[in-house]
Amino acid sequence: MRPPPSPLPAGLFEEHRGFLWGLAYRLTGNAADADDVVQETFLRAMTRPPADRARPWRPWLVRVALNLGRDLLRRRRRRGYDGPWLPSVIEAEPPAHEPVDPLGNPAARYDLMQSVSFAFLLALERLSPLQRAALVLRDVFDYSARETARALSVTEAGARQAHLRARRALSAYDASRPPSGAEGRERARAALERFLACVAAGDTAGVEALLSEDVRALSDAGGEFHANRVPVVGRRKVAALFLGLARGLGRLERAELRTLNGAPAFYAERAARAGFAPRWAMLVEAGEDGRLRRFYTVLAREKLAAIR
Repeated sequence: MRPPPSPLPAGLFEEHRGFLWGLAYRLTGNAADADDVVQETFLRAMTRPPADRARPWRPWLVRVALNLGRDLLRRRRRRGYDGPWLPSVIEAEPPAHEPVDPLGNPAARYDLMQSVSFAFLLALERLSPLQRAALVLRDVFDYSARETARALSVTEAGARQAHLRARRALSAYDASRPPSGAEGRERARAALERFLACVAAGDTAGVEALLSEDVRALSDAGGEFHANRVPVVGRRKVAALFLGLARGLGRLERAELRTLNGAPAFYAERAARAGFAPRWAMLVEAGEDGRLRRFYTVLAREKLAAIR
């Protein structure tokens, strides 16, 4: 049984909620999990507050949120997943729940926009919960090794080791990460617009010309709806996939280009039909040559909850 809640200092929730949500989302890759982490963190602050309430609250709140997030990651891995796992989708520019930071953090290895990209969040899936937390703290939020150790309740040597192993595991991502910045996003958006036009016209040659040779398409329906349960790889197969889907799609009630998770995206809704998703978001990445190289289609309802 929880002890009765005690009032929090005025403004505590407003001051720290955005930071904690951004941290929890990058740690879990899931907006609903981030909401739960933030809610539970402040509930614990009311029911089991730190012994010295006169000290700054941020370190204590971060430590609680990280413990909760790491527990969520462990439970998710034990459960397994039906088909490819993709992060949940959030609005971007700036990422949801975060203030605009026009200067960014020059000391951080990954900026706030890149660190909510699907490519980055999927790369983090290779890491243990401890390694993932250490890398996010150090390379996104620019924590020192000492600050990271305190936040994770490990020794400083342990924090450094976890961070080093995380960086090694992300070496392949770092070597081939998609172009960042406004120019890269604009290039991908232009390619997506041309791709959608070619698909609508049934132009097979045009579609294939816009795809990289090793293009991959992943779909996450969470076991709720019809979707490919394995990645579709290669120019011809991916082109055939989307051309076939377009032929059986029917009338869309809503269709628009958006920016989601910092990437160009196609968002659509249609009338409900048994077994088929009523709405979905398709995010894309383009290479330096302007060809599309990744398609991430999210159909699971829970993973679209943050999108309006």
